[in-house]
Amino acid sequence: MEKQKKTYKVAVLDMYNGAANQGMRNILDILEDYRVGLKYQVFDIRGKNEVPGLEFDIYISTGGPGSPLLSGEAWEKNYLKLIDTLWRHNQRQEQKKHVFFICHSFQMAVQHFGLGEVTRRRSTSFGIFPVHKTQDGVHDPLLETLRDPFWAVDSRDWQVIQPDLRSFDRFGAQLLALEKIRDHVDYERAIMAIRFSDNFFGTQFHPEANAQGMMTYMKQADKKAQIVANHGLAKYEDMLLHLKDTEKITLTHNTIIPRFLETAIYSLQEEYS
Repeated sequence: MEKQKKTYKVAVLDMYNGAANQGMRNILDILEDYRVGLKYQVFDIRGKNEVPGLEFDIYISTGGPGSPLLSGEAWEKNYLKLIDTLWRHNQRQEQKKHVFFICHSFQMAVQHFGLGEVTRRRSTSFGIFPVHKTQDGVHDPLLETLRDPFWAVDSRDWQVIQPDLRSFDRFGAQLLALEKIRDHVDYERAIMAIRFSDNFFGTQFHPEANAQGMMTYMKQADKKAQIVANHGLAKYEDMLLHLKDTEKITLTHNTIIPRFLETAIYSLQEEYS
């Protein structure tokens, strides 16, 4: 009798608090399209204070609106308790839990682990920008096949800066990428990706962003008007050009989260065998 293939369980930690977004749809599309059997469940972290247990193999924590500064709300305490539980589990157990943090979640995780400072930006970062790898990022399995710089969707009012290198050393974390080079301003470049551990990974940008979906979204009359009003026509037209380039957003979308899933599942197969 043929051995039944294992289905891997994914917990999607929804941090959008009910706000309309493209991120959740893009993440679920990636999970639906992935070639290995995955079963996922969505948890409304901020809106309903829903927190999963340890029965999942993989956890993907989304971006979201509002301030990422830690405030001690009930949902936040439960969310961070989960993160600590997953971290401790990985220190003690052979079968690891794999966690991916995106944007808002990334900013919260950086604060929680004491790896850097989170501050409000002088202006919103909105668009498609180059992301530059560090030396560690060049060799990281999730980034190594991307060009340097690679391109990513950025949409944030906050930033992670001032890496605490002693904390990085203590955790064994690696700083993998920095935001675009801005020679015309005297601002510190934000941290764009961190490998917290072998099994915890996070990005400041949105690797889930889908070029075709964004194109359709941006061409809606009301969305176009909103973007132009907030960021100008030049920014709008520039984003459309970037979305048409298959070597930019499409490549990032097709690489980072799929490779995270691939490496997680390969690891889990080794552990379960």
